[in-house]
Amino acid sequence: MTDAAAPSDETVDILTHGCRLNAYESEVMRDHARAAGLRNAVIVNTCAVTGEAIRQARQSIRRARRERPDASIIVTGCAAQIDPTSFSDMPEVSQVIGNAEKLQVGAFNTQTTGDDAPKRVQVSDIMSSRSPPPRHLVDGLDGRARAFVQVQTGCNHRCTFCVIPFGRGNSRSTDLDTIIDQVRRLHERGHVEVVLTGVDLTSWGDDLPGAPTLGNLVDSILRQAPDLRQLRLSSLDAIEIDDRLFDLLVNEPRIAPHLHLSFQSGDDMVLKRMKRRHSRQDAIDLCQRIRTARPEIAFGADLIAGFPTETEEMFQNTLDSVDACELDYLHVFPFSPRPGTPASRMPQVDTLVIRERAARLREKGRIRLALRLDRHVGSTALALIESRGRARLPDFAPVLIDGPAPNPGQLVRLHMTGRTDNELTGRVA
Repeated sequence: MTDAAAPSDETVDILTHGCRLNAYESEVMRDHARAAGLRNAVIVNTCAVTGEAIRQARQSIRRARRERPDASIIVTGCAAQIDPTSFSDMPEVSQVIGNAEKLQVGAFNTQTTGDDAPKRVQVSDIMSSRSPPPRHLVDGLDGRARAFVQVQTGCNHRCTFCVIPFGRGNSRSTDLDTIIDQVRRLHERGHVEVVLTGVDLTSWGDDLPGAPTLGNLVDSILRQAPDLRQLRLSSLDAIEIDDRLFDLLVNEPRIAPHLHLSFQSGDDMVLKRMKRRHSRQDAIDLCQRIRTARPEIAFGADLIAGFPTETEEMFQNTLDSVDACELDYLHVFPFSPRPGTPASRMPQVDTLVIRERAARLREKGRIRLALRLDRHVGSTALALIESRGRARLPDFAPVLIDGPAPNPGQLVRLHMTGRTDNELTGRVA
């Protein structure tokens, strides 16, 4: 995911790659850059989750230099945090700043003073950071219908394929009062849906006094922001859903009936080698329990194709688990070895086999999505307008609107008239 830049000698453009948390943090940086009076600059907020993400970041930097030849190009984000030298060595790059530095109030102040030029590389040891996410209230995300609230950053787990803890550090939680203030602020400014986001969302509260759970947080938000129409949760670790959160997920209508779960595989041996903490059966049981209590809920999941040592039988177990869990939306990652991770040193699957398995998983996802969309054809439901002519239902089903549509950010009742391969078609009811 990348936000496009519009060439200008005065403006600061932010190119956002990767996750929802990056999108939120780009908005924080936008506020800091504006307050500092930064001009004629491009900030590239990178992602490091795959080798492809790194390639896209470099491509964006080179394109930004072509389109803004006189602008300062500032590179930050997880890829810059993990490997700052590789970006500072690029001739297009003016400065590299780390994930901790980018959110500091004075992050961009020195950009405007010629007598005190900033260091070309400002990247601290993120693993030593104990600071929670900065207390910074934003009014929304530029160009996005949904509002995002960061509740934590970092991760204490060490999955063998994942490099993100080295870009984000260990888990640190935002305090409850700051989160509540942010949700209220966004609702007062007209946002009907708020999304809670973080690197490892279900670890929220582990480092706070009394170790409250994510369920405690969600309960507090719903009670203290009673007029908020819809609360959505970003990716969850299935094994860490606490009892209070489970109860709210199945009984609270203001929580969107859509969960994105971090599964990664449907084979027990692969899960063990990934150093995941759930089994195949844990995933199946969770989906069945939630769907039994709340039949309308939709599930998305992250799945990796071609993890090292994965045999055809192991892959078939993952493929079969998509049906067993009745997953609706698949986020498929062809395995990409990240330097320094244990998985990069394991016996690798052939690249062509990885691509073929990823394609089969995506085809399975296409079939499962079609089944979900078919359930909506002929129905009428509230949808959030995301952009001109497009909306999403509470279960995240995408809708292409036939005819005039209201402005983005509004809830509108739509009648679903049909579907294409990957989205519903509908009209304002």
